[in-house]
Amino acid sequence: MYGDEKRAETIISTAVFAALITVGGWLSIPLFAVPFTLQTLFVILAAAFMKERSVLPVLFYAAAGLLGLPVFHNGAAGIGVLFGPTGGFILGFIPAALIAGFLFGRRMYFAAVISAILIIDICGMVWFMITADASFASAFTACVLPYIPGDILKGAAAVAASKRLLRIMHD
Repeated sequence: MYGDEKRAETIISTAVFAALITVGGWLSIPLFAVPFTLQTLFVILAAAFMKERSVLPVLFYAAAGLLGLPVFHNGAAGIGVLFGPTGGFILGFIPAALIAGFLFGRRMYFAAVISAILIIDICGMVWFMITADASFASAFTACVLPYIPGDILKGAAAVAASKRLLRIMHD
């Protein structure tokens, strides 16, 4: 072979999942203080598919948004988004991908999905409490509670899709 196949796969997967996370943010439904997006689905799917390397597309996505590319929800960009009330969710994608990817690598699917959801929601809720001067109860009610069923469905869909993708790729 002429090149490093693993490196090529990592580069392609990073680009594809960063693009999917971006598109997942553009498809948003405004609910409460935080919009409903498909970003969590694609962060978990990246973790399931790329394992420990899943932090790469999330870092690429966050860096692109910080550099002014319109990748955040509804095409927003810049450091102001991260310092805004929903910035904690975006920042939470980074440790969520890292930890969930590690757990997916050890075939701990349930723990990976639950840890990703918890990390994203806790980071987002705490950041919302700080930036919006909200109480724990109001932040939990606005940022976490209405999204729990959807997050669980997105996690299950990500696991099912990743198993299918990996089977197709290795056949």
